[in-house]
Amino acid sequence: MSGPRPPLTTARRLWPGAALRRGASGAYRGIEITDGEPHLLRADLAGPGADAAARAGRPLLCLVHITDLQLADVQSPTRFEFLNARFADPRYAEIIPVQRPQEALTAHAVDATVRTVAGLRGPVSGLAPDLAVTTGDAIDNAQWNETQAFLALLDGGAVHLNSGGPGYEGVQALGWPGDVFWKPEGTGPDGADIFRREFGFPHHPGLLERAVRDFTAVGLGIPWLSCFGNHEALNQGVGVISEGITAAMVGDRKPVSWPEPFDHDRALETFTYRPEAFMAGPARPITPDPSRRPVTRREFVDAHFRPGSQPFGHGFSAANRRDGTAYYVHDTPAVRLIALDTNCLAGGAAGCLDAQQARWLEARLAEAHSAYRAADGQLVRTGHDDRLVVVFSHHGTDTLTNSVCHAGPQGEPLLGGPALVALLHRFANVVLWLNGHTHTNAVRPRPDPQRPGTGFWEVTTSAIVDWPCQSRVVELLAEGEQVAIVCTMVDHDTPLSPLSLETVDDLASLHRELAANVPLLGADSGRAGGSADRNVDLRVRAPFPLRRLAGA
Repeated sequence: MSGPRPPLTTARRLWPGAALRRGASGAYRGIEITDGEPHLLRADLAGPGADAAARAGRPLLCLVHITDLQLADVQSPTRFEFLNARFADPRYAEIIPVQRPQEALTAHAVDATVRTVAGLRGPVSGLAPDLAVTTGDAIDNAQWNETQAFLALLDGGAVHLNSGGPGYEGVQALGWPGDVFWKPEGTGPDGADIFRREFGFPHHPGLLERAVRDFTAVGLGIPWLSCFGNHEALNQGVGVISEGITAAMVGDRKPVSWPEPFDHDRALETFTYRPEAFMAGPARPITPDPSRRPVTRREFVDAHFRPGSQPFGHGFSAANRRDGTAYYVHDTPAVRLIALDTNCLAGGAAGCLDAQQARWLEARLAEAHSAYRAADGQLVRTGHDDRLVVVFSHHGTDTLTNSVCHAGPQGEPLLGGPALVALLHRFANVVLWLNGHTHTNAVRPRPDPQRPGTGFWEVTTSAIVDWPCQSRVVELLAEGEQVAIVCTMVDHDTPLSPLSLETVDDLASLHRELAANVPLLGADSGRAGGSADRNVDLRVRAPFPLRRLAGA
């Protein structure tokens, strides 16, 4: 499709085009090429002298940001897809969607993304990425088999997608109860489900069998760093891993509806604290599978210490393995990267940061500063060398709002978004915070109120699982007295439309096409962001003379 190198969105963008089919309520559109999008200069934090044409900067770091893969065991007994029937009920707004039409193909979209990243070059530096950074929700339902599929996709190896019996046993099967799931099988193009009837979704006999077929991934081929998200921590990213849900995960019953009677006014509370309650309604027998067992935070971390992994443990440290934590530091010659764990194991999709981790964060930030501002405003000199700092986590400022957790392990108050931003502002070398969770492209300046014209950029990248199914290449360059953070969106390099559905590329292409057409979550949802959230050249006033940095 693209020649020897993957095309970047500066050269061309993908967007839904002409209608391929029409349903009673809307059209199903194919994917077409539209004009590329040049980098937009954003100098909110640069002070005087930002130059839109400046491209003489020396590269400090080139990385790829990949987030929210949400690789799902689509036959799991504890993914309560029937809740999607309440898509218009505000009482379920923090739970839905549970199921997506394209989700059985997500592993193929991830594989296509990984192979595309392997051929990337930063559009400004011309360099291949030094590393990739993931920011959580790599899996969907805190399951061991999902974790193994994620690691095989990024490290390379055999990817096992089918679970349970030899055939597909899930909600997209033609005979499964309910019409709120896209069912691609059948004998003709007309279907009884909402997606085919109302929105013109396609008819693809044999797709489900192909979707769960094993395949071999080549892997990223560059070092990559991992991160812990709420879908790694909790049942469907919301509910605690209780004894009841643990037993149900490896069991032989998959619920198809709510128990009766059911208090829908307390749906979120029930889902958060007693997710096993949703197992009590009518169910269908399925083949049990011990590999569906829940994965703890410690097990998720341990699983990354695979032979040949680069770096060994993918950022997680020996201290993480010993203590059962998931926050760490990774240093490059010019930049310190700090991974945070913003998840609450007590339940709830939103994030938080406990005081113990905040103290650890302060200490790690101080190590990358010759001087910083103490909590009381006093200047503290450390004797350390300066280096730039990039923070990454699953949640960002606006989603560090967890109301389920009220205190950390020692009973200390938790930090929400504003408190964490204030902490980071005390350390001037922090220039960038990467995160995910919202499945939306967004770029926001976080100016320091005590130092006008300074601060850091918060960059949120959209999900692989949902439209626009993109990753983001991020280049840090020394541009005189400024740091330039050049961000460029990346589409996976697959055909515009699937040709045969026999190859991984075809399945990845169909995944993107389906994602674009999902009502409320697709191309009309705004999740792609605006031009100021995609290809951008973000300037920050240099917090210290950049000539001190390695490579600068």
